[in-house]
Amino acid sequence: MAPRANWKGFLRLSLVTCPVALFPATSDSEKISFNQINKRTGHRIRYLRVDAESGEEVPSEEIVKGYPVDCDTYVEVTKEELENIALESTRTIDINEFVAKDEIDPRYIIRPYYLVPDGKVGHDAFAVIRETIRNMDMVAIGRVVLTSREHIIGLEPLDKGLYRAQRKSAGRTKSPRSLFLRPTDGPKKHSVQPQGFLGLARAGLSLALT
Repeated sequence: MAPRANWKGFLRLSLVTCPVALFPATSDSEKISFNQINKRTGHRIRYLRVDAESGEEVPSEEIVKGYPVDCDTYVEVTKEELENIALESTRTIDINEFVAKDEIDPRYIIRPYYLVPDGKVGHDAFAVIRETIRNMDMVAIGRVVLTSREHIIGLEPLDKGLYRAQRKSAGRTKSPRSLFLRPTDGPKKHSVQPQGFLGLARAGLSLALT
């Protein structure tokens, strides 16, 4: 079965534009999933949408979106209002800058994809963009609107295609300061020195093998 593209659009660098297709670089086909069932009957569990106060089931046509003002108050947001503020998709990945590979924090990298030319017409233009990025030995940074949201992506040459990794914005990444211990100038007197630690580790391994 031929792989199915997640997205189709255009890749643009300066005056060069070509049609491209986006394919996931990872697969969940080997992932095992389970369903919840009733232990007594063996029937599958089904969840209902109910009113939090009355406990009554609510039909889907009566369910709307709401923005919480406080714990008990919501402002209703209609589908039309969301459509009015949604970003318009041009279905184009615009490359607008290049950065060195070591300047990209790995914490911002998510969702790897492969980007390839879509059809024979765009092969030459795609090759021009790919080899330009390869010769610069940098990561091309582009922006694209997907599902009404703007995403920042990084593009790197991979064989005859491009490897695309989506980037999180800095505001969506948590700071580790509250989790990591404060750095010290060096080991304290009562701490285990590296040689001592290795000695303890070797002694424990010897005991485990005897």
